[in-house]
Amino acid sequence: MTRSVCLVPPLHYLIRVYSDYAPMTGVTIPNITSEDIQNLLGFIRETVGKTGCSGVVIGISGGIDSAVVTKLCVDAIGADKVLNIFMPSRVTPAEDYKTTSEFCDSLGTEYKVIDIQPAVDALAAVLLTGKETPLERGNISARCRMIVLYNLAKKRNSLVMGTSNQSEIMMGYFTKFGDGACDVTPLANMYKTEVRQIAKMIGIPDHIIAKPPSAGLWEGQTDESDMGIKYADLDRILYSMEQDFTDVQIAADTGIPKETVSEIRRQVESMEHKRLPPIRPDEF
Repeated sequence: MTRSVCLVPPLHYLIRVYSDYAPMTGVTIPNITSEDIQNLLGFIRETVGKTGCSGVVIGISGGIDSAVVTKLCVDAIGADKVLNIFMPSRVTPAEDYKTTSEFCDSLGTEYKVIDIQPAVDALAAVLLTGKETPLERGNISARCRMIVLYNLAKKRNSLVMGTSNQSEIMMGYFTKFGDGACDVTPLANMYKTEVRQIAKMIGIPDHIIAKPPSAGLWEGQTDESDMGIKYADLDRILYSMEQDFTDVQIAADTGIPKETVSEIRRQVESMEHKRLPPIRPDEF
């Protein structure tokens, strides 16, 4: 099984609520195996080793993706080579401070808290003239966080570990040069549902696994509310697309309206520019 702007606009106006439709059937993403996890550990270990870097820097949020990447890195190269940075802003829930601190303490990684609010406010005062939207400020926050990570990575001769998963990458659900920027993306071939499987297998605490996925860029924001679809349903649609099923076939198999499936496909295609390197001219 094979498996780096702006945040994408919410799809509520495009994707209908379909909770009353028939449940999804037939399409099944293969389960994660212990071999898959060993391959991830080997990938991290080999990548860090080949670069000659001293360790890795990971932005930790209190969510499942950054927790999984942290634990995988600890298991692959040792806790002494992992630096976790928690970068709260004004809208960061108080519980996230406790969650990230306790989690990193349990693993023995170095943990730092860097408040990005002053930097966000300074940039917002210059950039956000006229009407301000949460999306604009959210993108500024995400890019401020990446400035912090790369600054520390440079000082420590470390790699920045990304935490985006395949579902987010396919949907373009990340900030270009923000949370989409990194040196290594260990979860890039794993759908969100697969990340949850990995989390359970490697011992991520249940309360982190159960936490509603959120980029934490504005108060009350969640991934699934932004995208208008649950990850469990989204992933099976994305996986079916990877298997070259048509929209009609996917709709028939899942019970989700074809219009919704087609809109997700259009979203994936329109976000290709966020997944590719910068466009360059052909060779002369």
